[in-house]
Amino acid sequence: MPNPERKLALTNLGIAYTAFIVGTLCGLLQVFIRNDALQLPAWLDYYQILTAHGVLLALIFTTFFIFGFFQSGMSRTLGAFGPKVVFWNWVGLIITATGTVMATVMIVSGEASVLYTFYAPMMANGFFYVGLALFVVGTWVQSFALAGHYLVWRKENKGEKSPLFAYMTVATIILWIIACLGVVAAVLFQFIPWAFGWKESINVELSRSLFWYFGHPLVYFWLLPAYIGWYVIVPKIIGGKVFSDSLARLSFILFILFSIPVGFHHQLTEPGIASFWKFLQTILTFMVIVPSLMTAFSMFAVFETRGRELGGKGLFGWFRKLPWKDVRFTSIFIAMLFFIPGGAGGIINASFQMNEVIHNTLWVVGHFHITVGTPVAMTFFGITFWLIPFLTKRVFTKALQRLALIQIITWSIGMVLMSTAQHVLGLFGAPRRTAYTGYQHEDALAWFEGIISNHVTMAVGGSILFLSASLLIFIVVQLAWFAPMAESATQETFPIAESDARETPGILENWKVWIGVALVLIAVAYTIPVADMIQHAPPGSGGFRTW
Repeated sequence: MPNPERKLALTNLGIAYTAFIVGTLCGLLQVFIRNDALQLPAWLDYYQILTAHGVLLALIFTTFFIFGFFQSGMSRTLGAFGPKVVFWNWVGLIITATGTVMATVMIVSGEASVLYTFYAPMMANGFFYVGLALFVVGTWVQSFALAGHYLVWRKENKGEKSPLFAYMTVATIILWIIACLGVVAAVLFQFIPWAFGWKESINVELSRSLFWYFGHPLVYFWLLPAYIGWYVIVPKIIGGKVFSDSLARLSFILFILFSIPVGFHHQLTEPGIASFWKFLQTILTFMVIVPSLMTAFSMFAVFETRGRELGGKGLFGWFRKLPWKDVRFTSIFIAMLFFIPGGAGGIINASFQMNEVIHNTLWVVGHFHITVGTPVAMTFFGITFWLIPFLTKRVFTKALQRLALIQIITWSIGMVLMSTAQHVLGLFGAPRRTAYTGYQHEDALAWFEGIISNHVTMAVGGSILFLSASLLIFIVVQLAWFAPMAESATQETFPIAESDARETPGILENWKVWIGVALVLIAVAYTIPVADMIQHAPPGSGGFRTW
């Protein structure tokens, strides 16, 4: 892999893991504050670190990691980048980093404690929203640069199916760009003019609807790169092949179609949106279950097929033949297992009646951690263990592999303790988004008296997670700078599984068709309710600073 691509990917990964450790520290502080075991200094409050935790981990860490992964994978599968592709990737990275710094400074200085969702009418400093806009624009520049590299390959290889990694990367980029249209519209035309005083009020319902138009597919922007690791990387690591090229490509198409026009299922308790439109988007939400189940079937088919090739007998004999000592595999397999209860919780969140029970409770926080904080994050960890040695030309030594296994086990234990406590407390009624959880009432305080339903359990889980995160950063630093340099025979490679695309229908790579269908679904789901929000808009709200 050429050095320009290596430097580009490593810079993205370096920023990602810097945000990761700071964001994880903020999470640790949160659980101790909620347990009344920590008092912050006067210049720092709970809502600053809550906002920093959400933004740094859910936006900054994931996005920079994803683009580092995409850049290295596109270079590996489609060939070296041309000078223009390298240049525009750097331009995009710099713009994204500038926006990140601007938004983070506003959060740390106490000017943007608006939580992860930055809901109106809570109003941050205008430069926080400018930072968010720059962040998104920077990712678009990198996205278009990668898409340009893909289009050049298509022109030079007419009639051929693109490599599966490249195909999935382009699908994820398409989803990201379409999804970002909502938050860009809200930030540019609502939040920035409002925050700088150019407009006196903001249409709250419209701003929230535009945010969740972006907010739900954002989850799949995190998840689809993990799925790339599952579909394309894991089979190679275990010595197998992609189960079905057609199924893999179709699953990504279905995510583009059904992950965007579903934002109203995050707004089931809000007035101003007719029940019909909430119901329609709930149905579309459940459609996303289909590609998820397709992925589960495909992956376990790969595992069983490979296990039986290695001599596994009987109903579950194949299971014992999988390479459990290889942390690159084990980390991602555990991540897949966590996604089972995470997906089940998502069905609850998107259901009308059950959402009423858990909507503004710690259940949602637990769900978020058991879906993004484990399946996505642990897959990224598993990718890191071979990607950084590949980029730095260093050896993932036996000692570091043992440490990595400890890191994965401790992360799993910490997440089980913390997210389980959050789920149970949420069912009892413990609220989210607030540092005060007991209401100073004996019935509410009784929620926290169980062994699992206890802030102490959350704090123990959070502490284990921070120690695990610190160990991960140690491993990353070793792989980046201190591990032994590899000889050509021992250097880590970029594992890409063999995929037979000969039977794959060509229409699956006709992006005009699928983008068109996605836009039609979005228009059906959003045009009338959004027009109604604009036409029958309330007087609007001024800004509130509640911290």
